[in-house]
Amino acid sequence: MWRIVVICLSLFVAGSSQAQSVIRLARIADIPDQYVGGELLRAVYTKLNIKLEFVDVPGKRALALSSAGEVDGEIQRIGTLSAEYPTLLKVTPAINYIEPAVFTTKLHFDVDGWNSIRAFRIGIVRGVGSSEAGTRGMDRVTATIGIENLIRMLDADRFDVIVSDLFSGLVAVRKLNLQGRIYPLSPPLERIRIFHYLHERHRDLVPKVGQVIAQMEASGELAALREALVKQVLSAP
Repeated sequence: MWRIVVICLSLFVAGSSQAQSVIRLARIADIPDQYVGGELLRAVYTKLNIKLEFVDVPGKRALALSSAGEVDGEIQRIGTLSAEYPTLLKVTPAINYIEPAVFTTKLHFDVDGWNSIRAFRIGIVRGVGSSEAGTRGMDRVTATIGIENLIRMLDADRFDVIVSDLFSGLVAVRKLNLQGRIYPLSPPLERIRIFHYLHERHRDLVPKVGQVIAQMEASGELAALREALVKQVLSAP
């Protein structure tokens, strides 16, 4: 009898262990930099023998799922996310960075921080925290779903400028074959370090993931992998 119980318990523990070897992360749909961040994390988690799966959803939906624990976390978000979503724990150091940039069809000026676009009709992607924070309090800001939709609206003169991270914006403009019409202004609005987040039920995993990120950063592996991934996406047909 005891033997049967021990065998059953062993099978249960093995099954639980196997279930924990897969982490499902919310990934903001149609944002190229989310792809890069996801692949960086895939390399991190591989070193921990953990498989990653991604759930592609709009930005706000991603936060709803991850903060409720319906998925295991977020690929990458700004560093202050836990203040608004306390169930999401920040993994340090940063996994990636973004450079919010101004894209336009007609204007020419040197960008000098977020206030330099205050007077314009501005488009942003809903749920992208850096854009929402940077334009907070501005009068003529419209949030829409998806970067490609945002760029099409700029092409249709619905906005004077849009804000996207520089890399993702360049990829989307190229994909839509609008390089001759839509261009980024310089310099980027800022450079923002972004962090991986895990739901609080994975509290014990947070320092382990952070340690691997720190090791990959110190060795230069993280920067080299990011550079390779960016080049891969930008050169894709």
